Amino acid sequence: MASLMQSEPEKEKKPVGIRFLERIKGSKLSYKAYQAIVLIVTFLAYASYHAARKTTSIVKSALDPQSPDTGVNSLLLRFTSFRSSGQEQENGGWAPFNGPNGTVLLGEIDVAFLAVYAFGMYFAGHLGDRMNLRIFLTVGMVGTGLFTSLFGVGYWANVHSFYYFLIMQMLAGLFQSSGWPSVVAVVGNWFNKKKRGLIMGIWNAHTSVGNITGSLIAAAMLRYGWGWSFVVPGVGIALIGLVNFAFLPVNPEMVGAERDEDVDSSSEKIGDSLSVPLLLSSSDSETDDKKRAVGFLEAWRIPGVAPFALCLFFAKLVAYTFLYWLPFYVSHTAIEGEYLSDETAGNLSTMFDVGGVVGGIMAGYISDRIGARAITAASFMYCSIPALFFYRSYGHVSLLANASLMFLTGMLVNGPYALITTAVSADLGTHSSLKGNSRALATVTAIIDGTGSVGAAVGPLLTGYISSRSSWTAVFTMLMGAAFVAGLLLTRLVMAEVAAKIAESRPSESECRAPVDHQGHVLDV
Repeated sequence: MASLMQSEPEKEKKPVGIRFLERIKGSKLSYKAYQAIVLIVTFLAYASYHAARKTTSIVKSALDPQSPDTGVNSLLLRFTSFRSSGQEQENGGWAPFNGPNGTVLLGEIDVAFLAVYAFGMYFAGHLGDRMNLRIFLTVGMVGTGLFTSLFGVGYWANVHSFYYFLIMQMLAGLFQSSGWPSVVAVVGNWFNKKKRGLIMGIWNAHTSVGNITGSLIAAAMLRYGWGWSFVVPGVGIALIGLVNFAFLPVNPEMVGAERDEDVDSSSEKIGDSLSVPLLLSSSDSETDDKKRAVGFLEAWRIPGVAPFALCLFFAKLVAYTFLYWLPFYVSHTAIEGEYLSDETAGNLSTMFDVGGVVGGIMAGYISDRIGARAITAASFMYCSIPALFFYRSYGHVSLLANASLMFLTGMLVNGPYALITTAVSADLGTHSSLKGNSRALATVTAIIDGTGSVGAAVGPLLTGYISSRSSWTAVFTMLMGAAFVAGLLLTRLVMAEVAAKIAESRPSESECRAPVDHQGHVLDV
């Protein structure tokens, strides 16, 4: 009876979906089962975030079909035949985005979304380390779905106010900022450092899967009216938010999970002196509860946080320029002398994200194998420079050339982006300088990705201005420069990792000493 009374409060803490699964199974779930649930639920959660975020880039050409390069005004007229007679015809776009400054307005909406997203990220990390991440994440997902859908409602409500669309995107960005710090913190709570790069590299495919899904859904919905391209992903993320609320176990302590004997030890040797526990036992958790959450400025001082955060600023500048402008660029660039439809351009743009999946897994696996996150990230960034050049120079030759070079570019651009926002953030959130305090994961993740998101806001904004006032060649020059600076910012960390590898490869003093006999004479070997 006493044991039953003690177990009841623990049961109350478990999400309802977990209790349902345990009732079906007839026993508690294993540690590995919890890990699988965490990976699946957080994967679906962040894939839905990106599916909702990707919509804007697909709809750009429907809102502003004109291009300074082509002057084509009627690419989307075939999509308007499904509209009811009571609604205003698009006639080549949607006011106010179909005017001469439409491209600039679309760029301003992008930067507003990303600026609020970046600003909110810092607060989201602070809150995430201080409240229930499951509830925090659910509120963010439902709120994102609501305001993404309201953006699309402007289609049926015949809204042509720029400020309406601006405000909807800003509110959607604010709620989206809760996502990344939450999912990385939860995954970091359940997985140790030994294979974190590979596991998180595979898991981070949610970004590209979400982008691909969002692209395909938005492109398919365009034929029924661009409003559906926002409403369908908006409803989808809200529904997945409810799944998250029902099933997500935030940490082992919440569900009383005990590590299986064959699960890798959670104590990881960092440097040469300190072991940092990532998965704590029940006795450790009591001590951890007494520790305060790490402050914002204190988190910035963790070794490695600042250089990786600044590197991500430029890496996300490149990645998000592609995220928001690639379908528009493809639809307004003649490939084999012909311009693709918006739907075809949106579908083709998914090759960038397919490459991103491969790049994220490769970067995670390589960094685990060589034990050098900075070397891996910097190498990918430097290799992306010629890839960007070749895509701009030869992407127009054929569809095959465009798709192949787009895949390569996505692999090299998204590889370090994925690595830094996942494994690196989780590593630094459990850095040895924290002395075992795990209440820094969300804050560190928010700092790194929040700083990167500022770059993500700057990239699309600059692209809108540069492409309309200069040329796309100038845009790609900017992107190559950003990739170079991103790699350069990791130089100090790269040198430290190289020095460590050299020191590891040198034989120890005992190994170098020649063998001698009992009289001290050197023996021939």
